[in-house]
Amino acid sequence: METALPVRSSASSMAAGEPGHSGGFDFRSMLGRLKAQAFGFDQTFQAHRKDDFVLAFFKDPNVIPNLQLLSDSSGQWITLGTEVEKIEATNVPCTQLSMSFFNRLYEEDIVRDSGHIVKCLDSFCDPFMVSDELRKVLLIEDSEKYEVFSQPDRDEFLFCLFKHLCLGGSLCQYEDVLKPYLETAKLLYKDLVSVRKHPQTKKIQITSSVFKVTAYDSDGVCYPSRKSHEQTFSYLVVDPVKRHVNVLYHCFGVGDMS
Repeated sequence: METALPVRSSASSMAAGEPGHSGGFDFRSMLGRLKAQAFGFDQTFQAHRKDDFVLAFFKDPNVIPNLQLLSDSSGQWITLGTEVEKIEATNVPCTQLSMSFFNRLYEEDIVRDSGHIVKCLDSFCDPFMVSDELRKVLLIEDSEKYEVFSQPDRDEFLFCLFKHLCLGGSLCQYEDVLKPYLETAKLLYKDLVSVRKHPQTKKIQITSSVFKVTAYDSDGVCYPSRKSHEQTFSYLVVDPVKRHVNVLYHCFGVGDMS
């Protein structure tokens, strides 16, 4: 792989106030735990050799000092800092070209015509609190409307992004309406995934390959985190035409307070 300095990086934050600024309250910024990075590579990507490609990515001397993750102990952003011995790279289907994929949420009365998410009695689906019909559809397999999305639907990268956004982090305050989830999922999807127009049919087609990745060192899982959680993940989105790799990373937990 060629020199691969991150060219896109983001982390959510909240504005910090000066100590004692108003009414004796002190405010501190809450640094985010979601990050996107982009890398370039210099060889032809072959999807059937994805495992070789992903292992090469984690072993590359330009990736190792630049690929960022959150420290399990300090909660600070660090670089890999360990030798990866093996990887797991799971194919994530990426075929959706329209947000109409989610129209069924309205059709099945999971979301009202106004856009408000239908509430339900609180229940617990470890480790998430379920207080509306949307989270029931996302999490509870024996719920009445779980099959609104088939398993192939749920495997889609667009659905994965949407679900991750809906479930949020450890300090998540859920939205009452659907629109912010859809808009953010759409923006992320468009930023991470590459498309082009087929030269003959003129139809838009997705050119990216998406992999959910886990890396191991001599002590076990080292990336995305040594602690497993449904909301801890890393996706590699490979554009074989531009020879770019977009990395979307999140580690569940409480953001650093500074």
